[in-house]
Amino acid sequence: MPAPPRRRWRGTAVALVALAALAALAWFLTMHREPAAPAGGGFSRGGAPPSTVGVATARSMDIPVLLEALGTVTPAVTVTVRPQVSGVVNEVLFTEGQMVKKGELLAVIDPRPFEIALQQATGARLRDEAQLENARLTLQRFRTLLSQDSIARQDVDTQAALVKQLEGTVTIDRAAEGTARLNVGYSRIVAPAAGRIGLRPLDAGNYIGAGDATGVAVITQLAPIDVEFAVPQDRVPEVQARMAEGARLPVAAFDRTRTKKLDDGVFSTLDNQIDTQTGTVRAKARFANATAALFPNQFVNVQLLLRMIPGAVVIPVTALRHGTGGDFVYVVQEDRTVKVRAVTRGESNVDVVAVTSDLAIGERVVTEGGDRLKDGARIQLADERPAGPASGASGGRRGERASGAPSGGRGASAAERRRDADGAESGAARASGAFGDRASGAGRRGAASEPR
Repeated sequence: MPAPPRRRWRGTAVALVALAALAALAWFLTMHREPAAPAGGGFSRGGAPPSTVGVATARSMDIPVLLEALGTVTPAVTVTVRPQVSGVVNEVLFTEGQMVKKGELLAVIDPRPFEIALQQATGARLRDEAQLENARLTLQRFRTLLSQDSIARQDVDTQAALVKQLEGTVTIDRAAEGTARLNVGYSRIVAPAAGRIGLRPLDAGNYIGAGDATGVAVITQLAPIDVEFAVPQDRVPEVQARMAEGARLPVAAFDRTRTKKLDDGVFSTLDNQIDTQTGTVRAKARFANATAALFPNQFVNVQLLLRMIPGAVVIPVTALRHGTGGDFVYVVQEDRTVKVRAVTRGESNVDVVAVTSDLAIGERVVTEGGDRLKDGARIQLADERPAGPASGASGGRRGERASGAPSGGRGASAAERRRDADGAESGAARASGAFGDRASGAGRRGAASEPR
């Protein structure tokens, strides 16, 4: 017996109502959920997240105007001690690396040949002096006889010439005696300057010649000591102006890493010409070197203090940026945004740079993370960064479940909304399929019962 039409359409109506309910639930979940604002001044839906940056505050300080250069330590005095006479070295009286004083005995050359030569020169002088004395007495007698008209004037003139000849001979003898005496003194080699002796080039018993190239020793003065460095030609007028004022320009010498100060000195002078190949002028500074920290021919980093700029506005070097329009900084605003501001760069050192215009003391500038910024970008400070998006989202969901709010409530994220919408649509599709199958089954049963 066929089923009545009322029962056939009842199943279809129930299926349609269920589909409508599921569609309404899906629409509610996707259209009426609002995103939760992140902690610490987050961004609105669809906006870019704030960039985490490091900041520093512009401050006032006295900044030095320095001239930095690479210098070479040069001793004020360097002497290669060479012998003045030739002979066999009898004694070497110094040790390698010894500090000696001026006039200190260093070595002795066998003096006996020079002492004998001195005796010969002395004997020749005495002989010629005796002849000169005799010639003078004879000249005096001849003049007495000439006054009595007892001798010819020619004899007197000849004797006078002989006296003058002997006087010249005595003078030559005295010079030879002095030369011999000098040679005796040269056999004792003494230090011509105070300083440190280098490695010993010879030992006792060796024969050494006058003016030998290697010499007996090399003495280098270590205190005081000089440092030579190059000054760019553009900075020469400034250095000359300070020297004309009579200023005492301090100079500091640092090691190659610029971390350890070796000594403090005073600027001495500039060279008298510019090197055309490098465009620099050689300069020299003197250091006391009381601790012997500076060694001859050592490479050092030189810092010449020209003047001080009092009360300059300074920021870290990393805060100053360079663009097509010149130097600029990112200034942090009160609403956690940044503003591009063009500035004028002044003097700088390794850590800070002076800003001569358009920046006030106390303003904050970005030092790190500026590569991702632009004018008006939102930022957050490194110490204000939230603990993490995962923990915040899970905390929000726990709070919703504790308060009895549905999973599609106010604190859910966009990903959760998409998940819930997809679940609702798939649930609606499954329900639609189930009710459709049930309705089609009911229809088949009705159609099957009609023939009976």
